[in-house]
Amino acid sequence: MIRMARVSPVCDCRCVPAPPILRSVSEGAERLLDRALCVAGAVAFSQFPEFMQQYLQRLEGHLDEARLALDRFKDAATQSGMSLEQLVSGAAANPDKAMGKLGEVVRASMSRVDELAASDAALRGASAWTRPFVFLAHADWGIARATLSIYRPAIPTTAEGLAYACAGIAVVLAAYHLAIRGPIVRRLARRRDQGPRGAA
Repeated sequence: MIRMARVSPVCDCRCVPAPPILRSVSEGAERLLDRALCVAGAVAFSQFPEFMQQYLQRLEGHLDEARLALDRFKDAATQSGMSLEQLVSGAAANPDKAMGKLGEVVRASMSRVDELAASDAALRGASAWTRPFVFLAHADWGIARATLSIYRPAIPTTAEGLAYACAGIAVVLAAYHLAIRGPIVRRLARRRDQGPRGAA
């Protein structure tokens, strides 16, 4: 008796196209996601001008307080017949520890005024598009945290706020398509290409 060899069936691994309704749902979900990302980017970026305005107001308040404290030291030095620098150097040379601490306080007050004044001038002199980078370079993070703790989102009503909203849409969409959607689409395309070759 002759026994015939059994031939295993060949599995057809060709990719089956998705049904039209599934493609329609997928495209609708993608459009909805794009719109949600546009709204999120616009809302997030448009808040920066308002936050910066509130931050600058708080920064100027701290600067005024620091200048007022420094003016008091200047008045005390003037009444003693010396300049502020002479007051500081004299306090530092005094063997009394309390006077030495006073000199450190005056010098710290001078440094604080200089730092806050430089930050205020840099931010006010920056353009709308360079201000975020200037803020990162000159920010007083204590004042920034205090501003953020009481900050309430606002609807942008200025041209700068609208410009930041448009920039937010562009940045968020670009990040999504380049970092998330793009790699996924390329991976799915490679799988579709490998399907027919694997079947062959």
